[in-house]
Amino acid sequence: MFILLFGVVSLFSDMTHEGAASIRGVYLSLLGASAGTIGFVSGLGELTGYSLRYVFGALTDRTRKYWSMVITGYVIDILAVPALALVGEHGWIAACALLVIQKTGKAIKKPAKDTIMSFAASQEGVGKSFGIQEVLDQIGAFAGPLLLYLVMLFKTEGSVFQIYSFCFGVLAVPGGITISLLLITRHNFPEPEKFEPEPKEYIPFHLKKNFVLYIAGISLFAFGFIDYSLVAMHVSRTFMTSGAGLITEQTLPLLYAGSMLVDAAAALVFGMMYDRRGAEALILSTLFSAPFPILIFGSRSTAVLLTGIALWGVGMGAQESILKAAVTTMVPKSSRATGYGIFECSFGIFWFLGSWLMGVLYDHSICWMIAVSVTAQLAAIPLYWKSVHDNK
Repeated sequence: MFILLFGVVSLFSDMTHEGAASIRGVYLSLLGASAGTIGFVSGLGELTGYSLRYVFGALTDRTRKYWSMVITGYVIDILAVPALALVGEHGWIAACALLVIQKTGKAIKKPAKDTIMSFAASQEGVGKSFGIQEVLDQIGAFAGPLLLYLVMLFKTEGSVFQIYSFCFGVLAVPGGITISLLLITRHNFPEPEKFEPEPKEYIPFHLKKNFVLYIAGISLFAFGFIDYSLVAMHVSRTFMTSGAGLITEQTLPLLYAGSMLVDAAAALVFGMMYDRRGAEALILSTLFSAPFPILIFGSRSTAVLLTGIALWGVGMGAQESILKAAVTTMVPKSSRATGYGIFECSFGIFWFLGSWLMGVLYDHSICWMIAVSVTAQLAAIPLYWKSVHDNK
């Protein structure tokens, strides 16, 4: 019951900020930001959102105030999205600042949220539980862009900027529902740590070799995985036409919505595979998704583009389910939030560096960007393999 209710909270949360993510790259471009700036800011947001998670993860372990951290983070995260509707027509600096603020909110909530989930998941199977959570996340991630598609379909008056700005304002509705449901969940389950029995003896956290190898692997994956803001900007420049073709300003959010459905299915499939095969599921998911930059950025065919975006969704599904599930099995309960903080801090640093580099390479050589992205993702596979077979 808790996993489902907490999952519905995530559903409306993802409806809010993933709806925003589906048009954010184009919006920043409309406001005057370059491809390099979009790559830098996207990466900086991820760096902020992930690197601070180590700090807030350690703080969560020390205070054990899981719900306080989750609620505070959600409020900051959710409010920053509709605030994007208030920036001026040339306010790309303000929009970039709000993006970083939103990611800071995620930094506050995520270690505590994932730790709460890991407590409940210990009863049902961590891969399956995180997979179910991700399915509900991605239902919201599909519904958010779909909502914006409908808004764009019926709101035809005003400039492109005004229409996009209105879309961000609309996202205040699912944002408000998110906070309400979160408070209800907190009321019904005030002590989630009781889901998982206390260990018979205190197990201090230390960096085992397999965890270090695992962190190195996910860091390479993060470095090579191209942020959707850059994907959306590329699609808008290369595939969108004025009234002709399948991809227009109105249908652009549907591309992201479709990738989120693939994300949801991949998360559940690979999550269940993780419970049976361990982190080897990461190897298969990475092999499957790594070619997406070739298909998205290396072709002008709409069919090939759609295939590439689907593979991008597979990579995201693995990232949001089995990457987290693996931490649960490697880190003891007493230090779980710290473990998640280390995991997400490293992930964010390399996501930032990769996003920045991909944005710069896009402006200079798309071929080099594709090569770096695919190579970095595939280079993670030997480290995943070694982490599976080294338990020291």
